[in-house]
Amino acid sequence: MSTQTAMFGAGCFWGVEITFRNVPGVTEALVGYSGGHTQNPTYREVCNGDTNHAEVVYVEYDPEKVTYSQLLDVFFENHNPTQLNYQGPDHGTQYRSAIFTYGAEQETKAKAKIAELTAAKRFAKPIVTVVEPAQTFYKGEEYHQRYLEKRGLASCHV
Repeated sequence: MSTQTAMFGAGCFWGVEITFRNVPGVTEALVGYSGGHTQNPTYREVCNGDTNHAEVVYVEYDPEKVTYSQLLDVFFENHNPTQLNYQGPDHGTQYRSAIFTYGAEQETKAKAKIAELTAAKRFAKPIVTVVEPAQTFYKGEEYHQRYLEKRGLASCHV
């Protein structure tokens, strides 16, 4: 099996991680940080807002079982892409809506999905999701990995 990677920021990474982990064809989902300027950031540093990193989920998937376009659908269905730098009660740039792309094909598909949703007026407000080339993924601390699963929860409170 040959896997591909994707990376998404959609607010607090705990709920995003379990959402992607439950998609058939996703072989791994890890929480962490990306999109900022600090090497090896900690959760505390990211939460302070000084690193410019987003909380992200790094996804490995089998493209024969799930497509990147389907992952984009999951992303847009499971958070509010019209909220700038927050989701629910969580505020700050670390909670921004972001798609970090691996290559031109992912970038094209992400931008086309945003254009499609905008044209269809899927959301009442403009989509503020940023599309950026993927930077280094810094795996989050172990206690954040599978956080909800370890606590017997299926989703976040939001």
